[in-house]
Amino acid sequence: MLKIKNQLLLLMVLATAMGCGIYNFTGGDVGTAKTFQVNYFQNYASQNPGSTFEPGVDRDFTLALQDLILNQTSLDLVKANGDLLYEGEIVEYRVSPMSATAQQNAAQNRLSIAVQVRFFNNTKDNVDFEQRFSFFFDYPANSQLATVKDEAHQIIFERITQDIFNKSLADW
Repeated sequence: MLKIKNQLLLLMVLATAMGCGIYNFTGGDVGTAKTFQVNYFQNYASQNPGSTFEPGVDRDFTLALQDLILNQTSLDLVKANGDLLYEGEIVEYRVSPMSATAQQNAAQNRLSIAVQVRFFNNTKDNVDFEQRFSFFFDYPANSQLATVKDEAHQIIFERITQDIFNKSLADW
């Protein structure tokens, strides 16, 4: 009787594992894709009224997206002819006052970053998209952006890159 229960349990585990198909442990459905390409995200934020140009944010964002996909899939990063292609621009980099004190001074500032992304899947039809992704980081108004910039970029990039990953590969 114990042998039959063990065999049934093994059969259920195998059926569950086989039902997962081509999904990896992070939930990304890469289909038949083997490679991905992330083109350099140019920084066009200064073309948006109220936004400023932040040197290096384009490089840092491009690397953050590459790293996330490398870490959450089994895909290989290539420089050209990727099965999956990510490209776009940084379209907003803005610091705005968020709340005021009784003296009408800013109590908190918000750094907002927005990225326009185009995704092309050369192995699957009808999944390409173009979409704007954005997120923000609030910090005390008495702090300079330079003192919180590294933390702010890390948090913002983490959220935006995960949103891009979910939109392109999670298929939820």
